[in-house]
Amino acid sequence: MLFDFETIPAREAYKLLVATVVPRPIAWVVTQDAAGVVNAAPFSFFNAFGDTPPVIGFSCGPRPEGAAAPPKDTLANIRATGQFVVCLVNEAMTPAMSATATDFPPGVDELAEVGLEPAPSRHVKPPRIARAPVAMECETFQLVPVGQHVLVLGKVLAMHIQDEGVLDATKYYVDTPKLGLVGRMHGRGWYARTGDVFDVPRTTLADWQARGGGKSEG
Repeated sequence: MLFDFETIPAREAYKLLVATVVPRPIAWVVTQDAAGVVNAAPFSFFNAFGDTPPVIGFSCGPRPEGAAAPPKDTLANIRATGQFVVCLVNEAMTPAMSATATDFPPGVDELAEVGLEPAPSRHVKPPRIARAPVAMECETFQLVPVGQHVLVLGKVLAMHIQDEGVLDATKYYVDTPKLGLVGRMHGRGWYARTGDVFDVPRTTLADWQARGGGKSEG
């Protein structure tokens, strides 16, 4: 079945993207406005984009009213301060994360509203979520307009990982399965656990040549 994005409505193209580009990691973004009011909201158009410097990014869309409405608090705060914290989400925190996606009016502290404890950051003013398995302190690297969205690229200044998720701090080894992270799936409320994994060792050129190149093994 071919879906030609040149001819279908944008909303339908969005539905196809989020139903197939899965699972998507979740950026639980904490910001502050100029007055110090905290905002927290989840975004699933999110990933890592570089390591030197370390850059992560998420895409912030318009409010439900459309592009003519004021920007979401997350984007407005980042434009005003240049700072934010991206927390990652485990299964236990998924209900709270989902609750912070509620369309609260401006000025509401979502962390306080849903009963989440903040913890101070090292380099930026916005706090991190204390129970988050991972939190990355960021400063704005670049804001890129993408149609009705804005791609927020942040340089990671510091990363907090819960102690039980660190195998060897001296070697920077992380016990990724123990973090219990979740990813966004299709529809309005489907998520995936990251515990069902399998290992496919990377093929060296010598191994590739030894088995006859691209000949199928199956």
